[in-house]
Amino acid sequence: MRLLGVVGLTALDRVDGGPPRVGGAAFYAAQALRALGERAVVATKFAREDEAVVAPLRRLGLHVEARPAASTITFAIENSEHDERVMRIEALPDPWTPDEARGWLARALARVGWLHAGALTRADFPAATLAVLARGRAVSLDGQALVRPARLGRLVPDADYDPEVLRHLRVLKLSAAEAKALGLEHEEAALRALGVPEVIVTLGPRGALVCATGTFEHVPTRPLEDIDPTGAGDCWIAAYLSFRSRGHAPVSAARLANGTAYGLLSQRHAT
Repeated sequence: MRLLGVVGLTALDRVDGGPPRVGGAAFYAAQALRALGERAVVATKFAREDEAVVAPLRRLGLHVEARPAASTITFAIENSEHDERVMRIEALPDPWTPDEARGWLARALARVGWLHAGALTRADFPAATLAVLARGRAVSLDGQALVRPARLGRLVPDADYDPEVLRHLRVLKLSAAEAKALGLEHEEAALRALGVPEVIVTLGPRGALVCATGTFEHVPTRPLEDIDPTGAGDCWIAAYLSFRSRGHAPVSAARLANGTAYGLLSQRHAT
């Protein structure tokens, strides 16, 4: 049986002025995979001095392969009452290199069939790295890899990405804001023009839009209000890949991912 995998930098998030806490796709996607009972591999990097903050990731009980990074990417996140978020990068990422993909990552992910590349910025996964990671497996990429420049200060999305990264993907997950930054309307022709077999646009409380071979469909969900949305997209895509790997078609996988994300966010709301 082939496993699911997540590769992504562990982040430190300072949300609404609070103390730093573990974040990034490696952590939030792993939460969803644990909730679904998946046997999964998580590959990540963070600075040695942040090991204590990253402890919640290890306590999830999944197989975690970690290596030291030059620094731990750090975000300051401010959520407003008008559903607007302001983010600042306070420490830059340590990108994933082709040599890592051919080396320790290849060994860690040897049994992985579906892999999510949980990018936090455009620098995280160069096209050459994705090309190696995609050998023999289906790769999903987070849209942050297209729209987030890797520079200190306030995060202002733009569309200045390398289109070569799209050649190596099976799935591309975009948020509504990322689709807007790319100049994409929620129209079938615009999404198909990206050339990725499955493009998913997550719409927050309105569910998700699925654009796949032979399919273009809005999949609604139950809305939740007054929650911290940090990591919700990572939970969603991990659940989507879990159900895709079990044989569900894209729309069915999206519907089930909606339910998984709703459950996880409900738990967060209750604590």
